[in-house]
Amino acid sequence: MALGLGLIISIVYMISNRKTKFSANFAVTLVVLPAIVNTVIILVGSDITRAITLGGVFTLVRFRSVPGDSKDIANVFVAMAAGLATGMGQLALAASFTVIVGVVWIVLTQFDYGKKRAKEKTLKITIPENLNYQGAFEDLFSEYTNSVSLERVKTTNMGTLFELTYKIIMKQGADEKQFIDSIRCRNGNLNIILGVEENPELML
Repeated sequence: MALGLGLIISIVYMISNRKTKFSANFAVTLVVLPAIVNTVIILVGSDITRAITLGGVFTLVRFRSVPGDSKDIANVFVAMAAGLATGMGQLALAASFTVIVGVVWIVLTQFDYGKKRAKEKTLKITIPENLNYQGAFEDLFSEYTNSVSLERVKTTNMGTLFELTYKIIMKQGADEKQFIDSIRCRNGNLNIILGVEENPELML
């Protein structure tokens, strides 16, 4: 049963990481790890002397693996918990725990839970005074951005120019150069700045 639960955990790991490269060795490890922990628990039982001896043996073992992320560490703990539960005879608990955690894991992965949205950027456009900035770039914003808000309008060069400051989130895969080139065709090839503005509160 420990091997079966390990196989389920391994399959969940591969499904949740199919969009990125996953380690075949780690997938195999997840299959056998619950059985290993299960066997250790059976050997130890309630004998404190055995527990201390096995603890000393495990401290002599040096584990080497490719550095992973927090999800890999969580997978190891899930496999260990399944092995502990089967070793203590809690088969129903081990099975329900593995299935529930596996289902939740896959669902959260499929919906990209906790994934950061695209980074917000600052767009500054300089336009001549005779250009009405209201609605001047709306079609371009619809084509290249997911969201946009006009934060500030400032006059420059003795009032002959306007500087527009927007907060935008670019669409995934949008061509920033083409976006800027399209704006240049409308603002008379004046200055355009697109980037991530530093937070003044974090600056010394």
